[in-house]
Amino acid sequence: METQMDFGAMNGRQLMILLVLVVVIGGAAWLHSRKQAVAWSNPNSAIGQKLLGDFQINDVAQIRMQHGADTVDLVQTNGLWRVQERGGYPADFSQISRFLLKLRDLKVVQTEPVGPSQWARLNLAATGPGANAATLLEFFGAGGKPLRTLWLGKPHQHQSAQTSAAPDPGDQGWPDGRYVRTATNTDTVAVIADPLTEVNPAASQWLDKTFFRVEKPQTVSVKYPIVTNSWELITETNGWKLAAAKPDEKLDDSQASETADSLSSPSFNDVAVALPPQQTGLDHPARIGIKTADGFNYTIKVGSKTNDNYFMTVAVSGTFSKTNAPDESKKLADKLAQECKLNQWTYRVPNWTLEPLLKSRTQLLVAKPAETETNTPVAPVSK
Repeated sequence: METQMDFGAMNGRQLMILLVLVVVIGGAAWLHSRKQAVAWSNPNSAIGQKLLGDFQINDVAQIRMQHGADTVDLVQTNGLWRVQERGGYPADFSQISRFLLKLRDLKVVQTEPVGPSQWARLNLAATGPGANAATLLEFFGAGGKPLRTLWLGKPHQHQSAQTSAAPDPGDQGWPDGRYVRTATNTDTVAVIADPLTEVNPAASQWLDKTFFRVEKPQTVSVKYPIVTNSWELITETNGWKLAAAKPDEKLDDSQASETADSLSSPSFNDVAVALPPQQTGLDHPARIGIKTADGFNYTIKVGSKTNDNYFMTVAVSGTFSKTNAPDESKKLADKLAQECKLNQWTYRVPNWTLEPLLKSRTQLLVAKPAETETNTPVAPVSK
């Protein structure tokens, strides 16, 4: 009987221990669930998360950037990115690729509870002509399927450490991030640790700037509407020679070298689309002709000058020697194929690219000594 009573008492103590454990474990579980609920209701739970979530950049077929009246659409067609606002001119693939990779990995570093009524304060208002409008970024998949939408606001400024008690009111810091908002949360604004300065809705900033390069020129000529300004240079073993030079014309060797080599690495700023020749000056152009030792022929037409840019077209052709080594022949053929793609376009070329070449005939010559009083005939004195 005593043994049974001890056994019953032992069971009671065990039951009490079990009840205490249940209360402790249950309380811990409740606290954990409560903390998790609070964390999810707190906007700061987004900190450290990817801004665009699981953003599959390989699904992107179109990128649209818009700010005010400026819009650019980068569209992928048959595996090639093109700038829609420039007649489908090829876009810079490496630039777009770097941009998409950066966006995929962007993370939230800070959040602020900012509703629609306060968006303008951070330049996050709906896109439009207003000064406080956001820059709109839209991403679409195949068939125009919307993928992500992002609004970019003002830069987030990093404030430098103050060395005195009174802060410097002129110290605006420097941009170390940007305020952004997404379509998934209209009451919270995020800050990212990148100012995204490459986001620019100007179409000219997204063009593939690969251009032609004149290598080893042998003859260079410029024909102007005014024939007396025209000239042609021919290379010889001891330098350049002015074709059909008159007895009193002596070529300035330094001017000739600078002129002949001026298109070794040209560049362009933009592409002109749907402009008539009368507007570009290409109805009465200056004509540049260049032949190279490798067999390339460049025919360049230069029109009028607007805002430090000339309108220009280039037509490239080539005839190569059959004695070239196979690897050299392939290199030349690849260069020709790449540069022939430029033939259909009209370019806006900076003046410093073309003006060394656009010289008159007299500008290529050694200047004649000015007449002085000692060799100037004196007029007879009237009586």
